[in-house]
Amino acid sequence: MTSFGERIRAGVAAHGQLCVGIDPHPHLLAEWGLDASAAGAREFGLRVIEAAAGRVAVVKPQVSFFERYGAAGFTALEDVLAAARDGGLLVIADAKRGDIGTTMDAYAEAWLTPGSPLEADALTVSPFLGVGALDGTFELAKRHSKGVFVLAATSNPEAQSLQGAHLPDGGTVSADIVREVSERNARSTAGGEWGSLGFVIGGTVDWQEAGLRPFSPVAPILGPGFGHQGAEPQHLGARFGDLRHAVIASESRSILAAGPDRLAARISERALLYRGE
Repeated sequence: MTSFGERIRAGVAAHGQLCVGIDPHPHLLAEWGLDASAAGAREFGLRVIEAAAGRVAVVKPQVSFFERYGAAGFTALEDVLAAARDGGLLVIADAKRGDIGTTMDAYAEAWLTPGSPLEADALTVSPFLGVGALDGTFELAKRHSKGVFVLAATSNPEAQSLQGAHLPDGGTVSADIVREVSERNARSTAGGEWGSLGFVIGGTVDWQEAGLRPFSPVAPILGPGFGHQGAEPQHLGARFGDLRHAVIASESRSILAAGPDRLAARISERALLYRGE
C-alpha cells in the first residue's frame, strides 16, 4: 500500500495545500442553528465533509469538540470520520495523544488501526515524554501505511519557553524533536519520497527563533495558524522556505465562520489561494 507520505503528497498535488479544520465550537453550532450536543456536532461535521469533498485533500477534526459530549460525542465523531473516508478525504485526527509504553500503543491502535471505529489516516501526537516513547506508534503507523504528526513548534505563546529551551548541545527542544523524527523517516523512506512522520509547526512560528532549519527527507508539515490567526498563503515561502510545498495549511474558524450556506464557496476560495490561482 502507498505510504501516507506519498498519499498526502499526491493529495496536495491534486487539490492544493489547504486543510479544513472541523471544530464544532459551541458558538459556531449556535451560528449554524445547531444544538450544542453530540447530534449538533455530528451534523456540523457531516456538513463540513460534504462541502470539503472534492475541493481539498485533507480535513482535520478537533477531537476535543466531540469528546466533550462523552460516548455520544465519540459516536458522532465515528460517523464524521466514516463520511470523510467515503468522500475520498484524508483525515488527520487532531487528538495530540502522548504517553508511554502500552498506554501510548493503545491510543495508536484506536486511531491508526484499519477498521477501528476511530480510524483516521494520521494522528497528532505529543513528544514531550520523549520521542522514543512514540516508537510503538511510529511502527504501527508504518505497518498500516498511516501517518503521524509530531508536535515540534506550535504557535501558542505558552509553548515557547519549553519548545525553545536550549539543550546542552546548543540546539532547541523543537530542533531536537525534528532531528530525532527525521532520523526515523530516513530509515524508512525511499529516496525522493515524503516521509510519513510529519511535524506540527505553526504558520506564525519564526524558524530562526525556534532554532529550526530545513530537514530531510521531506515530510509533511501540519501548519496551524493560517486564516484566523494571521498566517496567509503568501507567507508560506517566508515562513517555511524550501519546505513550503510540504505544508498542509490548516484553517478552521476563518472557513467555518462563513456558515453552512457559504461554506463550500469559502472552501473553494481559500483552496484556490493555496494553489496560487
